[in-house]
Amino acid sequence: MWTVPDEERRIVLVRHAKAVPKDETEDFDRGLADRGRADALLTGRWLAGSGYAVDLALCSSARRTRQTWQLMLPAFAAPPPTAYEDALYRAGADELLGALRERSDDLTGVLLVGHNPAVHELARQLCGDGPQPLLDRLADSFPTSAVAVLTVRAPWADLAPGSARLAAFWSPGD
Repeated sequence: MWTVPDEERRIVLVRHAKAVPKDETEDFDRGLADRGRADALLTGRWLAGSGYAVDLALCSSARRTRQTWQLMLPAFAAPPPTAYEDALYRAGADELLGALRERSDDLTGVLLVGHNPAVHELARQLCGDGPQPLLDRLADSFPTSAVAVLTVRAPWADLAPGSARLAAFWSPGD
């Protein structure tokens, strides 16, 4: 477990890995493409080695998000408990923010595996500070399998636009 001041929280946002084309099956049931499976493994290794631990993972119940998270899990020595939530599938940034605000304050870190454009919009909304090169990259795009690590010095219920600091932004192409 990592040690941070009591008031600091960590949000780790992960966009699902590259999925098969939309015309191959219903959107909810789309699985990962070969590249997506490889990238999800890399994402898990990066996150496990980064030191950005979390207490809980929230994951959209869509097949591609579940597969992304399940391929990331083996990289963790002690993976966090996971909640697969149907409401995260078609959620917009405001709904994702609401899901984070509902968390108990005994949690110091939450990982959310979701979909664009909502994950990208949420990260941009929350980030009010951070290294300018990272903020510029985040403003530009949020690629598949990318990870944004945000820190917040507030209770979960008080999350608001501009309240977070972007600590890291990584994608398999880095």
